[in-house]
Amino acid sequence: MNDQKGIALVTGASSGIGREVAIRLSGRNYRVMAVARRKERLDELAKNHSNIVPYRVDLSDERQVEGFCAELQNMESPIDVLINNAGYSIRGPIESIPIDEIKRIFQVNLFSMLRITQASLPGMRAKRKGFIINISSIVGKFVFPLSGIYASTKFALEAINDALRMELRPFGIRVICIRPGVINTEFNEVANRLSKRISERTSKDYEPIADAVGKSMQRLFFNVEIPGPQLIANIVIDAIESKRAKSVYEAGPFVVEILGKRFMLDDQSFDRFWTERCGLAGLKV
Repeated sequence: MNDQKGIALVTGASSGIGREVAIRLSGRNYRVMAVARRKERLDELAKNHSNIVPYRVDLSDERQVEGFCAELQNMESPIDVLINNAGYSIRGPIESIPIDEIKRIFQVNLFSMLRITQASLPGMRAKRKGFIINISSIVGKFVFPLSGIYASTKFALEAINDALRMELRPFGIRVICIRPGVINTEFNEVANRLSKRISERTSKDYEPIADAVGKSMQRLFFNVEIPGPQLIANIVIDAIESKRAKSVYEAGPFVVEILGKRFMLDDQSFDRFWTERCGLAGLKV
């Protein structure tokens, strides 16, 4: 189809933000390479949207990722828009999370993102244009207690994003970071399920901490309206279509009241503020 705008690659396209972004890009006449692990979800997406092509890739499997990257590097037409969206969370005290599980979340959230980006860049460089959007999180700049491993993947993503933005700007390749607040997707449900086995092996010493944090989170989230993935998908489309796209976008709950405080306060002051808000100020176990 000669009127197609180009090729867009979206990871984590089977649900949530990735699915919504894939649909929006398809509607704007991009040929969308929808990458995810769940084949049935991808097939349903492709069936209902003619511009979407499903690619089943388990981003936790390094060999599958390398095979997919080899395919990307051999494509006749290079990627025009890359949306690095895939990611998941596990929760629990850092002491309790096995190294194998930490490696797996880094593989999905960071290393696979890096490899797919590396594989997409030669084509973008050759054309001297391209667009990369990395979906980070507000926790790429601060940490919820018991979510340190997930946050560490986003802290690392933020560093990679900053480096890419500076390195690729001379080639006409734009790199943008989006930091969603809490968004209503399957993300939390999956995190709860994956974290259950971690809680089962966690020392009872941590129970007062988990209880204090849990109660504080209930207060924090009380009466908070959680937006759907459309909020972030709108930002993605606006950024791609804007001639003056910003380097970073932030949207959703707690962007102002917590992330804003992180940027405003020094480390010591934010530590006091956030420890208190999380119910851990003065707690002795």
